Amino acid sequence: MSTGHNNAAAIAVDIAKGWKPNYYLTNMAMSYFQAPGMNVAPSIFPILPVQASTGNYYIFNKEEIAKDQVRRKPKYGKVDPAVFSHSDGTYKCEVDQVIVGVDNITSLDYQRTGAPATIDPRRAKVRQISEQMNLHLDMIFANKFFNANAWGNVKTGETTASTSKQFVRFDDANADIVGAFDDMKQEMLLNGRRLPNKLCLGYKTFKAIKNHPQFLDRVVGSGSTPNPALVDEQVIAAVLGFEEVKVLYSTYNAAEIGQKADMKFVFDDSSALMTYAPKEVSLEEPSAGYIYTWDMLGNGQWMATSQFDGEGGTHTEFIEGLMATDMKKTSDDLATFLTGCVAE
Repeated sequence: MSTGHNNAAAIAVDIAKGWKPNYYLTNMAMSYFQAPGMNVAPSIFPILPVQASTGNYYIFNKEEIAKDQVRRKPKYGKVDPAVFSHSDGTYKCEVDQVIVGVDNITSLDYQRTGAPATIDPRRAKVRQISEQMNLHLDMIFANKFFNANAWGNVKTGETTASTSKQFVRFDDANADIVGAFDDMKQEMLLNGRRLPNKLCLGYKTFKAIKNHPQFLDRVVGSGSTPNPALVDEQVIAAVLGFEEVKVLYSTYNAAEIGQKADMKFVFDDSSALMTYAPKEVSLEEPSAGYIYTWDMLGNGQWMATSQFDGEGGTHTEFIEGLMATDMKKTSDDLATFLTGCVAE
């Protein structure tokens, strides 16, 4: 039954008077959906829609493009043609799927009691599918890109940095984090001809940077009691000279279904990825990586949902989620992966 009240205070009064619910409270639902904005994969590398599930793309030769091939024209003659060659890369978008069921008989209770839309079974299932797809995309991204095996340029945090492949860990108060990133940015500019514009931080790495004296000293005195000065992503981006700093908050359950949840970060929380990637896909703009997406249903959506009925007599229907992607590294010169940013 329902009391007809839709606020916590009124429900509490009714319970105190002896009312006991024998239906789920239709004006209250609790869920562990991830907060909006915490799934990050599509915001790091651009989404590139493709017409076919498998295809090729061109990779132009950096050595030839970066070489000055302009020559003085001889009298009555001409210079030799400049050399510009390319190689081919391939992508293949595989289709992933998730299906959830809706019991139409059970759904009748919600429909007939005027339950709020938040508990409508179909709406809830679509939300669950969207959550699953976004989580799956982050899991693929972490496996493809957020690890030391993915990139040619890898630097490791140490107590002391004795080689160009090392840096002093960010949880060391004496670490020169600003100087280390200046050196890494210069290295990328020389090798990749672009300054990095994005920095992705594992959670422990973010905590170490925001609590480091190099960043805290820059906000001291700029706050007040109602508005304290804090080091956040925007401050870190401004100090280090990035267009965007993203903290990788995404989490998942590592345990098997039926076991107690074992919650972990999707992305290694002690690492970081510095990269150049354009905000939007451009035909001749380089990027450290692209997310190729294929519209398998032909409805303009690469992450699509559809609905179909179950077998006769079951009074069920199913909602499916489909996604076809291939994440490709397209330039080793435009990314640097940092591992061991904090002491374990």
